[in-house]
Amino acid sequence: MRRLPVALLMSCAVAVVIFMACGEEVSAPPALTIDAARLELFEPLPEAMTSAANPLTDEKVTLGRMLYYEPRLSKSQQISCNSCHILTSYGVDGKPTSDGHKGQKGDRNSPTVYNAAGHFVQFWDGRAADVEAQAKGPVLNPVEMAMPAEKQVIAVLKSMPEYANAFKKAFPQEKDPIGYDNMAKAIGAFERKLVTPSRWDKILHGNQAALSNVEKAGFNDFMEAGCTTCHAGTYLGGNQYQRLGAAKPWPDTSDPGREKVTKNAADRMVFKVPSLRNIEKTGPYFHTGKVKTLDESIALMAEYQLGNAMPPEKVKSIGTFLAALTGDLPAEYVKQPELPKSTSKTPKPEMD
Repeated sequence: MRRLPVALLMSCAVAVVIFMACGEEVSAPPALTIDAARLELFEPLPEAMTSAANPLTDEKVTLGRMLYYEPRLSKSQQISCNSCHILTSYGVDGKPTSDGHKGQKGDRNSPTVYNAAGHFVQFWDGRAADVEAQAKGPVLNPVEMAMPAEKQVIAVLKSMPEYANAFKKAFPQEKDPIGYDNMAKAIGAFERKLVTPSRWDKILHGNQAALSNVEKAGFNDFMEAGCTTCHAGTYLGGNQYQRLGAAKPWPDTSDPGREKVTKNAADRMVFKVPSLRNIEKTGPYFHTGKVKTLDESIALMAEYQLGNAMPPEKVKSIGTFLAALTGDLPAEYVKQPELPKSTSKTPKPEMD
């Protein structure tokens, strides 16, 4: 029997493959479905993180937005809330620790302000009960904004008629509305609407198609690794304290954690569990800000909190899921407003 040339045989084979590819649809892999029972550990983000003690009003939020961006609340008149919690950068400055008055460095990483009003306490050590209490701290902290006392803050605000009018609108029942507590309430009101819904929230609302199969597989790995011991609920964290180094002693014990607040030795190395919302965008990580990558953070948590040497492929898988927690920034809501102009009565900046 006569043999056909090799080139002709190869051409025929290619033609058959092309014919089959054109004549038949290549089926996609079946969609992975997350078990509804697993999703019961979580809740979608609210539209706003409300507080009965500080009801939200448009006037209060408008004032709070101005104060959030106001550098004259600092001694140098160069530092605002937004200096360390940059709203266009997912609420962080991307530094291990932030720059304060005269270039001083804080001793802990500045966490994101997005979704933070929903956490059960504020700061890494929980020393503030809510965002209103938190807003009071940095302004008077000598390392951060370094204002010497509340009266100097009030003097700045009272020196500008636009702020006098804004406080009157925000707190209409008060005879003298410009006060330190009201400043904090206004900033807190603004922060209570810093919400970043993501594709993860669509899953929680019943849309299983919101995540890819790879992201869903990452979620399953997240569950099976035991990450939900600390990272569950609406914010996947932010709802409890945990000892850093629960399974294996953490190598850096220079920061005592909550013990610094309570003076109780049992609270040594105990910190508030951070939220995983937007975690891909809010590095560097941990209270020291010394861990640069998300993958390294996942591996460290597996080793020191769960007692597992997690394989690199599982680290990558979980990281893929965590990236799906990145939400949409409310660009219009956080747009920097025009601030009042200083007057002859406005105190001058002090650089000492």
